[in-house]
Amino acid sequence: MPPSRRPAASRRTAAAAPASARARPAKGSGGGRARSGGEAAAGPPTGGPGTRGGGGTGKSSGRRPRPLLLRLLRWAILLTVWGGVALGCALLWFAYDLPRPEAALAATRQPSVTLLAADGRLLATSGDLYGEPLRLHEMPPHLPAALIAVEDRRFREHFGVDLIGLARAAWVNLTAGRVAQGGSTITQQLAKNLFLTPERSLRRKVQEALLALWLERRFTKDELLEIYLNRVYLGAGAYGVDAAARLFFGVSARRVTLGQAALLAGLPKAPSRLNPRAAPEAAIRRAMEVLETMAEQGLISRARAAAEGERLRLAPAPSRDAGWFADWVQGFGGGGESLAERFPGAGDLVLRTTLDSRLQAAVESRLEALLAGPGARARVSQGAVVALDAATGAVRAMAGGRDYRASPFNRATQARRQPGSAFKPIVFLAAIEQGMRPEDPVADAPLRLGRWSPGNGEWRARGEISAEEALAHSVNTAAVRVLQRAGGPRRVVELAERLGLDVDRFPRDASLALGTGEVTLLDLAAAYAAIANGGRRVVPHGIAAAFGAGGRRALPVPRPGGGPGAGRPAVAAEHAAALRRMLEAVVRYGTGRAAALPGGRVVAGKTGTSQDHRDAWFLGFVAAPGGANASGPLVLGIWLGNDDASPMDGVSGGTLAARLFRDILEAYGRAQGAGAGMPERSPRG
Repeated sequence: MPPSRRPAASRRTAAAAPASARARPAKGSGGGRARSGGEAAAGPPTGGPGTRGGGGTGKSSGRRPRPLLLRLLRWAILLTVWGGVALGCALLWFAYDLPRPEAALAATRQPSVTLLAADGRLLATSGDLYGEPLRLHEMPPHLPAALIAVEDRRFREHFGVDLIGLARAAWVNLTAGRVAQGGSTITQQLAKNLFLTPERSLRRKVQEALLALWLERRFTKDELLEIYLNRVYLGAGAYGVDAAARLFFGVSARRVTLGQAALLAGLPKAPSRLNPRAAPEAAIRRAMEVLETMAEQGLISRARAAAEGERLRLAPAPSRDAGWFADWVQGFGGGGESLAERFPGAGDLVLRTTLDSRLQAAVESRLEALLAGPGARARVSQGAVVALDAATGAVRAMAGGRDYRASPFNRATQARRQPGSAFKPIVFLAAIEQGMRPEDPVADAPLRLGRWSPGNGEWRARGEISAEEALAHSVNTAAVRVLQRAGGPRRVVELAERLGLDVDRFPRDASLALGTGEVTLLDLAAAYAAIANGGRRVVPHGIAAAFGAGGRRALPVPRPGGGPGAGRPAVAAEHAAALRRMLEAVVRYGTGRAAALPGGRVVAGKTGTSQDHRDAWFLGFVAAPGGANASGPLVLGIWLGNDDASPMDGVSGGTLAARLFRDILEAYGRAQGAGAGMPERSPRG
């Protein structure tokens, strides 16, 4: 090819070649290209840049991998940077509303109230029930061991999140086809219980893991276990093993047996569903599972596991219907001031009440038996009973209805009904203050005042009877005449107020003698207590002793309403004694004969029946049958009727109400004999 036609690239190559190469004679164009290629192949890889074949091949094999490595390194760096950014954003999203752990550890809670009966038996609890905070060394070793065995066997090895446990749980759930096992550690559960809601979501699980890592960094394993055991919710309002042990077994967590420890350790799985109060069989089955797990891990023998399961027993549940009393003591249901007002700033409270467990049981059982039997046949659907110590006003028993769970309305403290002839003793007492004596004659003939004329029912007039007979047989016309002798309605209302009755709904006419005012059963029973104790007014109360700080600090007990008049003479002792003799006649030969007790025990009381048999009452008192807590006669008030004020079938105070009075006291006497010598328990259960 002529030089003028060679390509520009060839010209540049030729010009750049060394002079010796340009002077070497060529043997042929093809051979020259072959030689050039051979020299390039045999020459060093850094041969001249003008060699097309060899130089190009050498450059490709020596430098081509470098861009690939650089590209991989660049992508790795980019992925790391952007992955870190994405992870940071994700963590910010998961953690932006995390609670401050330090603040959550010191979070406030609703103070708890534990009510104990007079003998120390658990009566009721309310609020967040926490027991005594215990150190790990104060607990029996089998308690934390049972928890670790069933909840987190690798607790001592992991760092807060157990990767091995998660993998094991995932495999078990996969093979079972359902969620059969969880992978949360004790630390994660503690994080959830302390800081988070029960929500089930990926975000909450991530937050739980983050908080678990913080807890593991902040506390030792023993401290974490200690916090968990003192704070975990175990059902029935109980937080921590000590509160649950006292609630379910009646003992401190310091003294729980292996079987009891297994039951407590099994509750965190489902504290509501396994609540021993609501589902005792399920709770015991779960305890057996925990014992078997401990045996599988070699912590105990299988024989001991079986033996502990056989011995496992739960404490008796609190009284079914003592809820009315518990509400009243705490300031609900007509109880006056709340506990927060009576014990400001006290925190957790343990209150030893005045309730007599045996008397309360007798009241509940006999009231239910009467309403289910003769009461049902006579169209009686409800009843209320209250018992109190005449000397002090301490309430010993209270039933505000037939079934607290069906109706928590307290008919003993909140319902205001007409007492009928049960009010007549106050009328006669007012006349005694004006000089009347029990043996003084009173006319029982028909009486008309304006257009009103009281009837006497089946009573056949005799002309004149003694005041004692008039009260014993509940003669209405004689009672109206006694009211007039007392000085009229004004004097009677004044006396009723001195005895503690609310007189706002009392009529100011002669019908007051027949009990047309409205009273509560508790207030009327308190008025009878003044008659029984010699004339001193009492104010009903239900708290005997109070302890703050979970039962470790004694507190002064204010008496609700115990201001002016409480404990002071309301009537003269001799006037109260005269009326007591008249009330004994009511039971001895009058309308209250059904209330008489066997064995010659002296009973005093009065029947009452409102118009059309809408209310039936009996209020009476008797020397307390061996009650160690009694300091005076026992007053027992009975009311029977219907919430809608519909009439009963011929029920009067002298029939079912008086009979219930006798049945309760007979049952209580038997219980006192059976329980003689039983020790009382400490305020903390």
